[in-house]
Amino acid sequence: MKGVSELLRDVLNKPLESTFVVIDEVDGTVCPPSNIAAAARWLPSEVAAITPTEDGMSELTANLKQTHRRSAGEQLPPWRLAAAGLSASLVGIGLARFAYTPLIPALIAAKWFSATDVVYLGAANLAGYLAGALVARTAAARSGAVGSLRGMMVLATLAFFASSTPVSFLWFFTWRFLAGLTGGIIMVLAASVVLPHTPPSRRGLVGGVIFAGVGLGVAISGTLVPLLLREGLQQSWYGLGVLSGLLTLISWANWPKDPASSNSHSAPHRANHPRRPPAARALLVQYGLNAVGLVPHILFLVDFVARGLGQGIAAGSQYWVIYGLGAVIGPLLAGHLGDRAGFGPALRLSFLVEAVAILLPAVSSEPISLIASSVIVGGFTPGIVPLVLGRVHELLPHSSDQQRATWGHATMSFALFQAAAAYGFSWLFAYTGGDYQPLFAIGCGATVLALAIDLCVSVTSHQDRVG
Repeated sequence: MKGVSELLRDVLNKPLESTFVVIDEVDGTVCPPSNIAAAARWLPSEVAAITPTEDGMSELTANLKQTHRRSAGEQLPPWRLAAAGLSASLVGIGLARFAYTPLIPALIAAKWFSATDVVYLGAANLAGYLAGALVARTAAARSGAVGSLRGMMVLATLAFFASSTPVSFLWFFTWRFLAGLTGGIIMVLAASVVLPHTPPSRRGLVGGVIFAGVGLGVAISGTLVPLLLREGLQQSWYGLGVLSGLLTLISWANWPKDPASSNSHSAPHRANHPRRPPAARALLVQYGLNAVGLVPHILFLVDFVARGLGQGIAAGSQYWVIYGLGAVIGPLLAGHLGDRAGFGPALRLSFLVEAVAILLPAVSSEPISLIASSVIVGGFTPGIVPLVLGRVHELLPHSSDQQRATWGHATMSFALFQAAAAYGFSWLFAYTGGDYQPLFAIGCGATVLALAIDLCVSVTSHQDRVG
């Protein structure tokens, strides 16, 4: 009986069409090459690991290695993928949500809407964000994840231009809702499209780059929007639309290709998956509680400085810019910390630091305390996202499908808790006659509770492993 190596030599020395045909993985065409050199282009790159001993095989090895290099070259570099993700989060969340905040006084002053109306219009964006998180995987299953991301960036751009004219309250409400919808879908899909093409050792940093777009939106809302308002309210919406359109065009060719037959983002996956570990289920609650902790700064920081401390709108806006600067660098630092220390320890440390920073305005009104609080909480507003995403990958390392599903559920949890907290804090603020201290105290308590849940689950899991 012939040995394996002799059989392999016999097969490889035959004309290839008499042995097998090769199907192109890209377009499905059948390719029957007539010799080994021609076939090398069609063979999978793993065959390059075979090292022939005959001189006649050297051409095959060279062709296979060249094919492997060419296939690798077709992959977009991580920085281009990260830039596309950053652009998407900047358009769909950073601009579509946070650029609205500094436009509120102008909307009221121009008599487009009343003070009560603009509150409901702001809530429409949060409702749209929740809806987007709910339908993201369904949209990806129908249109492809990359197609959905591109479509949402286009829709966000249209929303800016549509908001440039106060046709009616319903018209404006609809477009604010759609702007929020784009943010929810982008938050669920952007990272899950980019990170699989990123080396595992750099996923935390790349995730930080993606979600730094949220921080850039906060920074732009405190710097660019006031400059645009000098030209007029309508021109401000035009300017935001042009910026959004440019970012959409720049990112268009930097997304990876959607696999033609991929159903990895399918909405309700019918395959049976193992139950999530308790730590993964607890993470959904922790992420939602963290959203509650962030709301007092997002909604009340500027007003607290301007009216609560009597320092005026200009001073309040300065702290908002500081908050935005923290939001730009926060995701990068948090992602890097997750890569170096592990996402579990990094997340626990973040909860602790964040809780202290949230409480600072309630115990001290000194400028140094307010600056530290603004920078740190601003940093964790988007910075918590790559940490939670990385933790999802740590807890579910062997199932990309479960990773995507869990991340989608985490985004829904964040949106639900955030919307509920926004309405709850607004009611409490009115009920207490404008007292800010309870708001920051409750925000701190929610973050401490998230940390306590994480520690309890960690201790329980360790005892189960030991037992």
